[in-house]
Amino acid sequence: MSEKTIDELMERREAIKNELEAPEADLDALEEEARAINEELEKRKAAEAERRETRNAVANGEGKEIQNFESEVKPMNLEEIRSSKEYINAYADYIKTGDNSECRALLSELATGGYVPVPSIVESRIRTAWQKNGLMNLVRKTYIKGVLKVGFELSATAATVHTESTSAVTEETLTLGIVTMTPSSIKKWISISDEALDLGGEEFLYYVYDELTYQIAKKAQAELIAKVTALTASATSTAVGVGIVAGTPSVGVVAQALGTLSDEAVNPVVVMNKGSWAAMKAAQYANGFNVDPFEGLPVHFDNTLPVYSTTGTAGTAWMIVGDFGNGAQANFPNGDEIGIKYDPLSLAEKDLVKLVGREYIALGVVADHAFCKVTF
Repeated sequence: MSEKTIDELMERREAIKNELEAPEADLDALEEEARAINEELEKRKAAEAERRETRNAVANGEGKEIQNFESEVKPMNLEEIRSSKEYINAYADYIKTGDNSECRALLSELATGGYVPVPSIVESRIRTAWQKNGLMNLVRKTYIKGVLKVGFELSATAATVHTESTSAVTEETLTLGIVTMTPSSIKKWISISDEALDLGGEEFLYYVYDELTYQIAKKAQAELIAKVTALTASATSTAVGVGIVAGTPSVGVVAQALGTLSDEAVNPVVVMNKGSWAAMKAAQYANGFNVDPFEGLPVHFDNTLPVYSTTGTAGTAWMIVGDFGNGAQANFPNGDEIGIKYDPLSLAEKDLVKLVGREYIALGVVADHAFCKVTF
């Protein structure tokens, strides 16, 4: 029936009228055929009316003109998927349950091995958290797999002036040291309630990653400070040296520390406990004239350094002056994203769920005398 033209259907309907008059006619069959023809004609009439209405709408400027059909149906790339609301919610469910199947379904062939990338909002949130940690934001970051070895100049003979027609200059003697940066895990776990689990995808990820990233970045800073304070004045084949000044909070102590730094320390900062900062400011006020005890350098606080005290243990560093951009390095073998493990059992009796965040990172001091520690 659908293969016939309207004219053919009309002719057949007229023929049925004549066949109904014949004595031997199958009335039921002819009536059924006539009814089917009428339905088909009505269907085609309605379809034509719809097409006519669409043509009129387009003629009046309505609708959307598609210049390139392929571009309209082009699948999303990885970044577009990671930014989508569906992926954000799926990733939040993955954190809550440990099941990443929904994320992988959205990624399809864009997922690589067992790795499921974090949503774009989380990636930017992590970077912002590292940036807010002012000191770690200064440190040079690399993303090299495995153990990283960084060379530094342990000793070298100076350049000489060569006068024409005189004997050739002596070849430079250069000795290099190597700092080996072996990555390790910095972990932080938090327990969350059922109310936190009920948060929407985006709000839940912000809640979890803000806390974990802040604490991990804070611990990374403390570890780097400890590496600086553990160094000695003389460099070895495996470790750089640092300047050492024994001093009290005074208007000249930062200047003394600056005097021990190498040429590589071009952007030094001051790091100290807030309590020691207060002692430095007291020395400034007691001096009786307008002088900056920090020599115009930015001051960063780290309360893992002790507060200066007259009873402090001799040789213990209470302040650091140095260039964290040129003198220190942080290597992230697996990227700076934080991995999270979901544990619904350990705190089940308290109706809490444990989330364990992990950052795989190597920290190192990589330039000789880029730092000075001021000690008791």
